[in-house]
Amino acid sequence: MKTEGAKSLSSSGPFAHTRDDTAQHEWHRLSTHLAKVAKMAAGYASRFGARDWGRLAGLWHDLGKSSDEFQAYLRASSAQGKGSRPKGPDHKTAGAQHAVSQDTVLGHLLAYAINGHHGGLPDGRSDGTCLESSLAKEVPPWQSDFKATPATRGLTPPAHLGEALGQRDGFGTAFFTRMLFSCLVDADFLDTERFKDARRADSRPDWPADILPRMEAALTDYVGAFSPSQALVDRERCLVREACLSAATEEPGLFSLTVPTGGGKTLSSLAFAIRHAITHGLDRVIYVVPFTSIIEQNVDVFRKAMSSVSKTLGSDVVLEHHSNLASPGNETVSSRLATENWDAPLIVTTSVQFYESLFHNKTSRCRKLHRIAGSVVILDEVQTLPVHLLHPCLRALHELTRGYGSSVVLCTATQPALLHRGDFQIGLKGVREIIPDPTRLSTNLKRVHVKDIGPQENGELVARMREAEQVLCIVSTRHHAKEIFDGLGPEEGHYHLSALMVPEHRSEVLRELRARLDRNDRCRVVTTQLIEAGVDIDFPVVYRALAGLDSIAQAAGRCNRNGRLQEGGRTFVFQSPNPRPERFLKDTQSAARQVLALHDDVLSLKAIEHYFKLYYWDQSSRWDEKRILDRFHLDGHNMDFPFLLDFATCARDFQLIEETGRAVIVPWKSEGERLCESLRATGPLPPRDVLQRLQRFSVQVPLRTWEKHLGRGIELVHDRYPVLTSTEVHYVDSTGLNLDDPPIRSLVI
Repeated sequence: MKTEGAKSLSSSGPFAHTRDDTAQHEWHRLSTHLAKVAKMAAGYASRFGARDWGRLAGLWHDLGKSSDEFQAYLRASSAQGKGSRPKGPDHKTAGAQHAVSQDTVLGHLLAYAINGHHGGLPDGRSDGTCLESSLAKEVPPWQSDFKATPATRGLTPPAHLGEALGQRDGFGTAFFTRMLFSCLVDADFLDTERFKDARRADSRPDWPADILPRMEAALTDYVGAFSPSQALVDRERCLVREACLSAATEEPGLFSLTVPTGGGKTLSSLAFAIRHAITHGLDRVIYVVPFTSIIEQNVDVFRKAMSSVSKTLGSDVVLEHHSNLASPGNETVSSRLATENWDAPLIVTTSVQFYESLFHNKTSRCRKLHRIAGSVVILDEVQTLPVHLLHPCLRALHELTRGYGSSVVLCTATQPALLHRGDFQIGLKGVREIIPDPTRLSTNLKRVHVKDIGPQENGELVARMREAEQVLCIVSTRHHAKEIFDGLGPEEGHYHLSALMVPEHRSEVLRELRARLDRNDRCRVVTTQLIEAGVDIDFPVVYRALAGLDSIAQAAGRCNRNGRLQEGGRTFVFQSPNPRPERFLKDTQSAARQVLALHDDVLSLKAIEHYFKLYYWDQSSRWDEKRILDRFHLDGHNMDFPFLLDFATCARDFQLIEETGRAVIVPWKSEGERLCESLRATGPLPPRDVLQRLQRFSVQVPLRTWEKHLGRGIELVHDRYPVLTSTEVHYVDSTGLNLDDPPIRSLVI
């Protein structure tokens, strides 16, 4: 292991980066880069008691760049000018080796983060690239001047890490390492961005210290502008908000908010989160919606509520983040800098983005993780977690509230299904319910009758829908939705919604059909389950294909939502003749089918409890089906390599949806075309606002479909961003993207 002996290339010292120019002012000094990254990473890590860890990770992460070999590479690549460059010498291993030399045990945790700060957190020991092999390799000599402050007394673990080490808790140790990695990566990328693209760096908002009080005032004004009626539903919504504001002063930790759909949960939970963050000095609110849902309405409502603040600051305080637009591949400087880091006071994201990032190893997915520390996380419809990843997800939530200063709110329309109980030992402990009497609230907000009508052929279902002027039909797959819609025929007032339509398109359709409902015009809608969370819409009649009981409850929440029908709304549950559902849908359908056969009122607390017993509590053999928790071990007998943390393998195996697909950007209508033109014109590192806005013009398609049409309908702009080239051929106004013949069957919303 060599760490000394190299001589300085010039009196100005080694460099970290260059901007394709050999002029002195176009070079980024390594000493400056290390110092700034160390300062930022220390600040981020201080949120979870690891300031010194962040500082050392920043000081040591690029030690290998001080070698003669790397400096020669920089000068040679600069002389080549712009364009593709050969891969440079290994510069990350030197810092990892140095960390271990300074603390032979805990230094390994720093080594994981430093070794992975470009390619991703590695496995500890494997047949391929791993940390153990990196620590044993020979590296070019680097300058001793850049050893920085040694950890002579050893690293001191923060209390939660010390507890994990004492209990030989590999998961808790790995969670800390991934959070430290996030601090380093974000700091490294931000300082590199400042050098590479100062204009882009300057475009990042500088949030004022009083941003959350401003947001609370704006939310209070927004809610106050709506005069509640004396209807029971409106009175109960007011009580829900009051309960949320009252509970916001309680100490940070785990909370549950049990409110039936239509009870005002969205804005009330936000009111709790902002007040709670102000009271306890937390940084931001992260609102997580199910991966099976639509998030546009939540974003639209939040942006309207916060419009006065955003207008005053000149920056949108609401960040919508639900997809990765870039195609995966070899990471470049530009691709790394373009990733999202959640530097905003209010984030709205999906369960897939939230949970998969917590278990990922790549820089692009982990960069934002440290922003969760010291935040309020609202998990909407939390009971939608798949049973096969339940244990690791709950462990992650436990870690966030135990050692990272976060508060987590478990929102549900049914009942808290994830709490610890005798037959559910992995459940969350110490959860405080915000609503004083959830049973009373559920009774008062009962507005619909649910009936099981058994198997229904498509023709039978279409005939039933035609008997009602205003009716909503929710099915489980895109293919089934299109079949029913085609059966209805292209008449005025007939609508289709699925995730094959870009979000901006769906928002436009939702606005149109709401207007028809308000006018009492004909409105027959066929949709996938994306409408079941975060969409405020009110039909007198709803049909729901067999799904989990929680999904049936969500569908019923779109029926007589505002309590205007004195006799109540009608929701019919039916079975499709050939549903071909994904695995997680088969599980929920099976449990719901048993409950429907035994309970007259399928939305009663007794029926819901029976459902979760079948789906969650009796499935102990599947709570960690992928053995995610077995990927992390503490080997106390091997001081040369004490931590076997398999980050890369964990990232490969942890998928909330087995087939998440790839994004396609659709230049839909004038704004979509304008954004795609901006994408082409701005180079490989587009402005953040362009990338954020393009999320509303993207569709996820299966990998095989994406690969089939790459170069034949899908163009990779800047070799990274997949853009649909023939919108007029492959995008239909009524049903959205159609790259498949036959249509897509497998990918669910």
